[in-house]
Amino acid sequence: MRHVAVPYDSEESFVTLTVPRVRSALDEGRQVLVVTGAAKLGLLTAALGPDAARIDSRSPAAWYAHPYRMLAACHDYTRGRSTLVIAEPSWTGMSERDIRELIRCDSVINAALHRAAAIVMCPYDVRRAPEPVVAYGPVIHPALLGADGEVTSTRFVPPHDLVLDGDHAPLPPPAPDAERFGFTGRELKRLRRTVGDYARAAGMDHDLVTSLVISVSEIAANSVEHGAGHGTVAMWIRDGELICESSDPGGALDDPLPGYIPPEPESPRGYGLWISRQLCDLVDLRAEDGVLRVRLHLRVER
Repeated sequence: MRHVAVPYDSEESFVTLTVPRVRSALDEGRQVLVVTGAAKLGLLTAALGPDAARIDSRSPAAWYAHPYRMLAACHDYTRGRSTLVIAEPSWTGMSERDIRELIRCDSVINAALHRAAAIVMCPYDVRRAPEPVVAYGPVIHPALLGADGEVTSTRFVPPHDLVLDGDHAPLPPPAPDAERFGFTGRELKRLRRTVGDYARAAGMDHDLVTSLVISVSEIAANSVEHGAGHGTVAMWIRDGELICESSDPGGALDDPLPGYIPPEPESPRGYGLWISRQLCDLVDLRAEDGVLRVRLHLRVER
């Protein structure tokens, strides 16, 4: 797998840097996917001529709507075939948290797709991209493509070593008005019912209630099977989100990328956090003083 950052400063340079790579990929028999806005897709289509009919395209709004699902989509598209993926978010309307998680997930691509026969190119307009995106481009991509060709990034940091601002800061305590309750292996059914009742009372959409209940159940089951065998859940509402934290007094973080990479089909472990990341807007983990805290965030309203 080759993961390449493609900084550019004009529409012309975007076309100049990407079109030869698309043509080369098509000549090699690669399946090509382009994720970019309508204007740049139009420029590529015009430059490619008849070859434009041979590429797939996706809307950035859909592809990047959820950082963790973007990882899953990349994994699914590249699995079992030779591919070129050119993907660029629009960045419009993204919060600081959204940008941060996309930077992290873009880094994880290096591990998630390391066995894939894929080239992943990440263009970003240095005139308009958020400052952290420009700053972290050479950090999360092993290679950089510019007017003089492709070079190795001397600043690249492997995903399991990447530390973003705040990663090591302790999570703030649950809200004073949080509801708290304990669970054991024999009480998981009651836990699911309690979580569902709380979410419905908060006005959460039915489908999101299901997503939350599944996620909390998976995390609690992990505590029962692989942790202390019991734990505590706290739930509260803040800024339009329902936040649910599970605390496991026997837990530990032994995976540097917990829940970011889909488990192998034959693996008996690793599904809980992967499922939770796919279903929730944000999953935060901290191992502090012998306690593993897993904090799930879901918007109450869409």
